[in-house]
Amino acid sequence: MSTELRFDAVVLGGGLLGCFVARHLTSYHLRCALVEAREDVCTGISRGNSAIVYTGCDNKPGTLKARLCTRANRNFGDLCAQLGVPFQRRGSLLVSYGPRGDEVVRRKYRQGQETGVEGLAILTGAQAQALEPGLAPGISSALLAPGTGVTDPWALCFAAYENAVANGCQAYLNAPVTALARAGSDWLVTAGAHTIRARAVVNCCGLNAHRVQELCAPPSIRVIPDRADYLVLDQPAGPFVRHVIFQEPEEKGKGLTLVPTADGKLLLGPSEQPGGEKADRAVTPEGLDFLRRGAARVVPNLDLGQTIRAFGATRPNPFYVRREGESWVAEDRGIHSFAIETPHPGLWSLIGIKTPGLTCADALGELLAGEAAAYLGKDTPNPAFNPCRTPPPRPRDMALPERRALVAAHPAYGRVICRCKDVTEGEILEAIRRGAVTLDGVKRRVGTGLGRCQGSWCTHRVLELLCRELGCSPWDVTQDGPGSPLLEGERHDL
Repeated sequence: MSTELRFDAVVLGGGLLGCFVARHLTSYHLRCALVEAREDVCTGISRGNSAIVYTGCDNKPGTLKARLCTRANRNFGDLCAQLGVPFQRRGSLLVSYGPRGDEVVRRKYRQGQETGVEGLAILTGAQAQALEPGLAPGISSALLAPGTGVTDPWALCFAAYENAVANGCQAYLNAPVTALARAGSDWLVTAGAHTIRARAVVNCCGLNAHRVQELCAPPSIRVIPDRADYLVLDQPAGPFVRHVIFQEPEEKGKGLTLVPTADGKLLLGPSEQPGGEKADRAVTPEGLDFLRRGAARVVPNLDLGQTIRAFGATRPNPFYVRREGESWVAEDRGIHSFAIETPHPGLWSLIGIKTPGLTCADALGELLAGEAAAYLGKDTPNPAFNPCRTPPPRPRDMALPERRALVAAHPAYGRVICRCKDVTEGEILEAIRRGAVTLDGVKRRVGTGLGRCQGSWCTHRVLELLCRELGCSPWDVTQDGPGSPLLEGERHDL
């Protein structure tokens, strides 16, 4: 029988939103916990997105989403500096090739002006072409947004998590939420083997947020996931465009997006594919064909032979629901602002926080933590809170004398394991020390397997280090958690 754990506040879900809510809860005098269903954080929605830091001109003025996005964008450089996370203001161009797209350009310019986005400008086709000569000719207008940025969403999530834990948040992994119920003025949460009592609960369970809320309240919003496909081009293709490029198509639907990433590659996507009841991260032929056809129209000279990876992701798409007989059905209209439900006192549910969820994760975390602290009557700032986090060493980013000094002190940083990304044994060991227990857990922390060879050189060496450091058998190590074994068959076959 498990011992009941007591906290002031508990956060459910270890994605970007959950980790930032937890981080901000520690800025108050609160005993707080974070529970995550999987073996690691950053394993859900946060693991697959375009890594764009938006300005706010895409959002309806006056909405919570527009206000938070504009403010978060301005502060994003400071946030990443605090947490030791890469961030670059690439700027963006929304390009149009006809009258329908031109109207969207003008509308988003007006929205941005009303919301307070700085530096927006409508360009002629010639001006846009001069900035990005790789774009197809015939641009009729473009919206320049200098404040658009790119970051590393994995690094951001891990940094927020580590900072929350360093400031006193207690984390419980492998703890899926199976029960949530009122107990007087408290909440009782059953999460894996743990029973947690808390006065405040913040539900950040991503695609499962509505299911968790429905453990204690009738349905109001449900998430119907969409699928998305992406292509990753290797670093020689990275400089093909300097800005984030959004193509506004003349036909109804989504256009192509090109993102020069924080690590120098080029990302194409997302496509939009209908999803199902559950998350599905498989790529689709239709989605990949959409990306290739879009590239041929928008960047005809881009060498798609530089593609090193295709991957699928799941995107939350929230809808209000209504009762019809014994069933709950989705309304015809989606939800375009942030949906934060409060079905009972002391419970907040962030259901279906879609784009720009990454941009606003810290701002939403600050907002929800502030509301929870006020509800608890404990909104006095914690003077011991430290918002800064020291990032792990990255030898490839160091000047030669600094790298030599690191290797002299810690020789493992001199042994290169991943040749494509110049990742050392020391970095992998540090990733494991910080919580990586799967091959992808290491990948998301240090970049192994993300280069041109996609792990064909380093996978077995990373596997050896995981087994050695975790004291486990190779058959016990997975690619990305349950259901993804690296080795199959009888154990004596190796």
